[in-house]
Amino acid sequence: MTRRRIAILISGRGSNMVSLIEAAQGADFPGEIALVLSNRPDAGGLERAKAAGIEALAIDHKAYSTRESFEQALDAALRERSIDFVCLAGFMRVLTSWFVERWEGRMINIHPSLLPLFRGTHTHQRALGEGVLVHGCTVHFVVPELDAGPIVAQAAVPVVPGDTEDSLSARVLAQEHLLYPAALRMICDGSARLADGRVVFSESWCADTALRSPD
Repeated sequence: MTRRRIAILISGRGSNMVSLIEAAQGADFPGEIALVLSNRPDAGGLERAKAAGIEALAIDHKAYSTRESFEQALDAALRERSIDFVCLAGFMRVLTSWFVERWEGRMINIHPSLLPLFRGTHTHQRALGEGVLVHGCTVHFVVPELDAGPIVAQAAVPVVPGDTEDSLSARVLAQEHLLYPAALRMICDGSARLADGRVVFSESWCADTALRSPD
């Protein structure tokens, strides 16, 4: 089995990063975490990556005069390491079309809502404010428009009476830690890919899903 080389981009502690690293340690996982990269040298996730034996690199966006020059350095670092797929995991930078298009079909993100609902920030607060009964998270391919990429996978959680932003956030985060590794596996083994702006699932994955679905 050829294992895909994966880079995880973070800006903070790397909660979802850890779930991806742990999943990739499985012998049957079709990818390896080859790099953790942050735009913030003080990001806590860098030390966590080093502790796991993974190369951890900081490219401080403040050291670059333009967004484009920062992204050129980012792109060069990824290509120098022969990265196949990029996972955004709390990477708090809006990427330009130039960068996104260079990694089209090879970059995914996880967002804390059931897209297309609640794009952007403060998703849990907005979900409670709208009175929805179901909330969740989404893994999607990254496109130039924010939080608008084709959906790979979603997980839902109920919104229960008495929920606060913190309690709902914690319930969604638990699902993120399960969903992101599962979606990355699908991308790495070819079960899901981007084609003509849509996610295409393999026949084998569809057949297996049908077999596991309840009557």
